[in-house]
Amino acid sequence: MTSPRYINSELSNSLQNSVKLSSSPQSSFLPAGSPSHFSGSPPTSYFPNQRRTSIKFPSAKVLKPFATEDIKILLLENVNQTAVDILKDQGYQVEFHKTSLPEEELIEKIRDFHAIGIRSKTKLTAKVLAEARNLVVIGCFCIGVNQVDTEYAAKHGIAVFNSPFSNSRSVAELVIGEMIALARQFTDRAREMARGEWNKVSAGCWEIRGKTLGIIGYGHIGAQLSVLAESMGMSVVYYDTLPIMGLGTAKQVATLDDLLKEADFVTCHVPALPETENLIGAPQFSAMKNGSYLINASRGTVVDIPALVNAMKTGKIAGAALDVYPNEPAKNGLFFDDSLNEFFTELSSQKNLILTPHIGGSTEEAQSAIGVEVGQALVRYINEGSTIGAVNFPEVSLRSLTLEEENHVRVLYVHSNVPGVLRTVNEIFSEHNIDKQFSDSRGDIAYLMADISDVNAEDIRELYEKLERTPFKILTRLLY
Repeated sequence: MTSPRYINSELSNSLQNSVKLSSSPQSSFLPAGSPSHFSGSPPTSYFPNQRRTSIKFPSAKVLKPFATEDIKILLLENVNQTAVDILKDQGYQVEFHKTSLPEEELIEKIRDFHAIGIRSKTKLTAKVLAEARNLVVIGCFCIGVNQVDTEYAAKHGIAVFNSPFSNSRSVAELVIGEMIALARQFTDRAREMARGEWNKVSAGCWEIRGKTLGIIGYGHIGAQLSVLAESMGMSVVYYDTLPIMGLGTAKQVATLDDLLKEADFVTCHVPALPETENLIGAPQFSAMKNGSYLINASRGTVVDIPALVNAMKTGKIAGAALDVYPNEPAKNGLFFDDSLNEFFTELSSQKNLILTPHIGGSTEEAQSAIGVEVGQALVRYINEGSTIGAVNFPEVSLRSLTLEEENHVRVLYVHSNVPGVLRTVNEIFSEHNIDKQFSDSRGDIAYLMADISDVNAEDIRELYEKLERTPFKILTRLLY
């Protein structure tokens, strides 16, 4: 492991024997060969009318954590290699597992780690997080975070990051493929051919051109899907709880019922919330057009599946594609049956049905991009304290310290959002020069970042101990 660059020899000598420190962050978060890595500057021919500039931006200073050991990171569920490379390049100790862990084994293991990276199968409940005595950050290498008790994490100073952008295209392409497959009864014909039955029919088979797609939830995935659908000749309507400008000629409708009455294909792209549980149930199926299709690649609680089965039996719904379910296995294997979801046998016997094992974002491109996005977020939080993109913390960030700014310390202070905190903290800071400071709150949690100059080893230790003694403190981290 590369030794960190110390601020000065005095600080090094004072702390070296008493504090174990992580190694330095590297100049680039991206490993060579990753999709977003550039090995050098573009050739000058890219900018024929521009002269080279001699302006040099200040180099960011390498910061180290005070009063902690080497940073240890636990990665589960076969997180993409791009993330592993990014984190190892920082000098962190990374333990990698291809699968999730049973709860008791996870509880035992998580106690020693400062960060954990998961996908959708690992459940970080309050019971598990209560044992995570060193944990400061969680990386969800996926869109959803409902597998994490984010409120408990926030109240114990653990920031949670996810990847809201990187798999949008993969999910959108899956939905396009499923619409075509449903409209052509592809799965029924494939099953018939597999058993030797030739059944060439056109009745009930359609082009998607000229049809109307109804998108429930016009976020990153919904917007991507909207563009792809229009390029294939479809009309697009969408429903969202927020007013959002549509792309292309897509039109927002006022109510969910308005969308259901107009759409030939209905696709769901909403988070798992109390408000979205059974969002599509018996009343909504009744409101849909006769012979329409339903696709759900969002969360398994969004669609009332027994109601869907009934709608398919009566012919109200001509076909459906499901990629998510109320209960999903923790690992691959022969686990998806009635013992997991009691509706399985009845559901799987329906015609023109596509069932996939939560593969919406499971492409090489998406997983690589997710690895970069979440890996970088973890590095920024561990090394700099930035919470931009956190799902359960106030979003706070300060510009990086430069090499010219010697003898500085960055204070990261997570605290209860109650009156009097800033007065108390600024009294602690009062004997020092505050270069910059920013604080924000989110519900009961607040987060303060401050850069303090002209400090020595004893000043840093004193600041840390005083902040730790404050009654509002949830978590204190100092980087220097």
